[in-house]
Amino acid sequence: MKARVLSGVQPTGNLHIGNYLGALKNWVKIQYDYESIFCIVDLHAITAYQKPEELRSNIHQLAALFIASGIDPKHSSILAQSSVPGHSELAWMFTCVTPLGWLERMTQFKAKSEGQEIIGDGILQYPVLMAADILLYQAKIVPVGDDQRQHLELTRDIAQRFNSLYGETFVIPETKLPLVGARVMGLDDPTAKMSKSATGAGHAIALLDDPSAIRKKIMRATTDSNPTVNFGNAGPGVVNLLSIHQAFTEWTDGQMRTHFEGMRYGDLKKTVAEAVVEGLAPIQAKYKEITADPGYVPSILKEGAARVSPIAQETVELTKKRMGLYSLA
Repeated sequence: MKARVLSGVQPTGNLHIGNYLGALKNWVKIQYDYESIFCIVDLHAITAYQKPEELRSNIHQLAALFIASGIDPKHSSILAQSSVPGHSELAWMFTCVTPLGWLERMTQFKAKSEGQEIIGDGILQYPVLMAADILLYQAKIVPVGDDQRQHLELTRDIAQRFNSLYGETFVIPETKLPLVGARVMGLDDPTAKMSKSATGAGHAIALLDDPSAIRKKIMRATTDSNPTVNFGNAGPGVVNLLSIHQAFTEWTDGQMRTHFEGMRYGDLKKTVAEAVVEGLAPIQAKYKEITADPGYVPSILKEGAARVSPIAQETVELTKKRMGLYSLA
């Protein structure tokens, strides 16, 4: 029996090459090695206000981009988090066994609540819901970035505490953070990770940007004061451009050094831009094909939810039984 793998993305902002190279591209490669569940975490998205119609549109767009990037809906389950009630139900039960101090220590809670007059309880409970997402499906492998390490550790702590209080119930997910790809930084600020929430026009390359926009953004990317590429003394902006090229082309370190050492930055940027344009072309073509049929994506989301719902329901019922809650099952 294959181990179960789960990961998810919020349907906010525009999916960009950092999301693709850091996550989606790797999900595509490993999806057949596991029982794969890829979740559009719309319940997490509403910890900040979202325009309802925009959120619904983003859910469909994100699902289409999952498929266009190579996630196979015949093998992997693609679903919206809110379509499976078990996510919310299990999160409440976990809230009742999670010490408040654990949540108040979370880095994300501190960062998001700093300077805010009103702090929604959803921001505090965000990592409990994330734990429910993972443990609902008894996922063994959770491919997340290093910035989510603390949340994954909390998931382990919640599972261990529940198992200690009520008996062995949950699989403890692995913390070795496997299957994470390139870390792509902002084009305008190569010291900060490329983000969907950043507002700068030249910060990120969206997966659906047209070739002219891609070239324009890369040509304006931050480099350093050197005149040419110097692998021994490259600034973070140059390193970022080289990393983007290598992630798209999968060139070896030797190929990269041979091709780019001593190259002027204008030529570097043109080369990187063409690699990105070429790499995104099949994704954009597939996306256009998928969205030509307005009923296709909703059907995939419905099928994905139906496929995983029995797993979720089994976990919820077992959890209720362990805790002594009433169940009709």
